[in-house]
Parts: sequence; C-alpha cells; structure tokens
Amino acid sequence: QVQLVESGGRLVQTGDSLRLSCAASGLTFSSAAMAWFRQAPGKEREFVATITGRGSSTFYADSVKGRFTISRDNAKNTVYLQMNSLNIEDTAVYYCAAAYGSMILTQTIRARYWGQGTQVTVSS
Repeated sequence: QVQLVESGGRLVQTGDSLRLSCAASGLTFSSAAMAWFRQAPGKEREFVATITGRGSSTFYADSVKGRFTISRDNAKNTVYLQMNSLNIEDTAVYYCAAAYGSMILTQTIRARYWGQGTQVTVSS
C-alpha cells in the first residue's frame, strides 16, 4: 500500500520561507516522478513543481519559478519543497503526488498516488 504523507505546512507571513516534506512508503521511490500540487479555496488543483526519479531534472510552474525548489532524498524516500519569498497568493493546501512511467509529473490526471495535503497559509 502506497502512502504519501506531507508535513511542514503552517501559518507564515509574507516574505517568509517554509519547507514542506513528503515521506513515501510502499513505493519504488527512485523510479517514481514526484511532484507538488496546490489547491487554493475555490480554485482547481494546480501544478507547482516536479522532479524526476533520480533527481536529475526539475520543472516549475511560472508562478513559483525562482522562489521554490523541489528536491528529493531517495535514501529517505522523501521529497521536499523549499518555498522562499512567500506571498498571499501561495496560500493553499499543498499535495504531494507520485507517478510511475513518467519522467516528470505536471498534470493532476497523470498522478497515480496522492498525499492528504498540508495547509500553507501566508498572511500579511
């Protein structure tokens, strides 16, 4: 049984930094593309960042490029999202997702596994 468990979300202020973690189990982790998505109230879930199985390539949504960094530690079966210069528009539930058979994962429909989400709230 595959489980993805996110952690690290909390209330922060504009300009702050935050690191999210996603611990995976039951997954051949190094073979899976991993990604972060987010969903703000009243909006659809959107792609944030993705990383290939071995961590050699990453890809970001334009809205977070230069501010967020995705990384993974295959020895710990964990993927991270370092978020800097947070602004109010980054407020959302952040979800970890995984997929086999893809180099990257940028579309919700292609995710095979999802975590339960972690809330990030940015206040002014």
